Amino acid sequence: MRPWESRSPKRHLFAAGSHWGGTAAADSWMLLLVLAASCSPSLEATVSPPVPHIKPSYSFGRTFLGLDKCNACIGTSICKKFFKEEIRFDNWLSSRLKLPPSYLLSYSGNYTDDAKSWRMVDITRLTTKYQHDQADKRICTALLKTRTCSLERALRRTARVQKWLRAKRLTPDLVQGLPSPMLRCPSQRLLDRIVRRYAEVPDAGSIYMDHLTERDKLRLLYTLAVNSHPILLQIFPDVEGWPFPRYLGSCGRLVVSASTRPLRDFFGAAPEVAADLAVQLLAVLRSMGTNDLNYFFYFTHVDAGTFGVFSNGHLFIRDASTLGIIDREEGTQQALQEHKDIFSCLTVDCQSAAVSCNSIREEQSLVMVCRELLPKLLGGKFLRAVQEEVDGFLQHCADGFTDDQGIDGAVAKLAELLKPLRSCDARFAYRYPDCKYSDKY
Repeated sequence: MRPWESRSPKRHLFAAGSHWGGTAAADSWMLLLVLAASCSPSLEATVSPPVPHIKPSYSFGRTFLGLDKCNACIGTSICKKFFKEEIRFDNWLSSRLKLPPSYLLSYSGNYTDDAKSWRMVDITRLTTKYQHDQADKRICTALLKTRTCSLERALRRTARVQKWLRAKRLTPDLVQGLPSPMLRCPSQRLLDRIVRRYAEVPDAGSIYMDHLTERDKLRLLYTLAVNSHPILLQIFPDVEGWPFPRYLGSCGRLVVSASTRPLRDFFGAAPEVAADLAVQLLAVLRSMGTNDLNYFFYFTHVDAGTFGVFSNGHLFIRDASTLGIIDREEGTQQALQEHKDIFSCLTVDCQSAAVSCNSIREEQSLVMVCRELLPKLLGGKFLRAVQEEVDGFLQHCADGFTDDQGIDGAVAKLAELLKPLRSCDARFAYRYPDCKYSDKY
């Protein structure tokens, strides 16, 4: 054997094949050709590798959501939905995939559980981003004498937070001086309900705060100090018949709830639609004063965005931030308004005077609605004789019912006047087709 044959595997294999006969040698030679072809760069280049499918991604900044400010935020229960693209802003469905401006107070969005069926939701901030930013600066300036800081570290230094962290139960003294109307006249029964039903933590069903971490307690306190709207949605859920949209969760400083159109969109509606919404509005006000739990709800302010309408025509309280609560069963404890700190001034003027619990009038909410909303909804909608009756009631109501006529009787009278003016058709899906077969509607 020659020396070069011993150093070449291919040559050696071919030489060995000469002892097998012609057929074996030919097979070996073909095998070598196949192996060589499979390693040939020129042949490999002719086959295009598969191109992976790249899913469009939606860039979320922690700043847009407010996650960079946690735990001085509302919660994180629905963040996964945002990052998994199961909550989308309306303009995400366009080709540009751009997030909406961060300075808006609310956004229209879409929500899904199965990536196939989508439903409309409202995505809102508790205050405008500008107000949030100003409040953040106020915290840093007041507590650490700097323009920027770690909000959580700064707030943890306050006496109120330290008291909250040590507390086993949420008591009236822990919420004294907070600006929320809901906490102006707190009862222990109401505060226990907040702890039991706080939806940003696993449900423990307990009135004690043992299941709340320090982070959870700070988030709850921050939410109550800025805007109690999401807390009201949690503790009085729509599935129990309360007139609020469903709370779906929070992420940073954004709240997600079921979608409603503001009442202002219906000021120009047809007479039968206006009559239907007015009847519902009066029923909501009546339920706020008379309900099974014996809580009396009252508004401190109403405007064209306070109430909203679902796609099925059902009217709800869209913005609960101006709702106060009096506990008729247990009584209330007047908050000590002189006890004020940084949490009393995050979004409101610290010098604003609070109304005494004893000064709240039964007809307060109805008078506000008669002055601000019903004239815009019902004005100029009906035949002359009916319109004069409606206008007369609204004027009488706006004056505060100065005579001896009872509030309940007056509300019932207007409702009876408006009920026949409604229609029974598919536009009012919340009561259709039941209205065909029941005198209730």
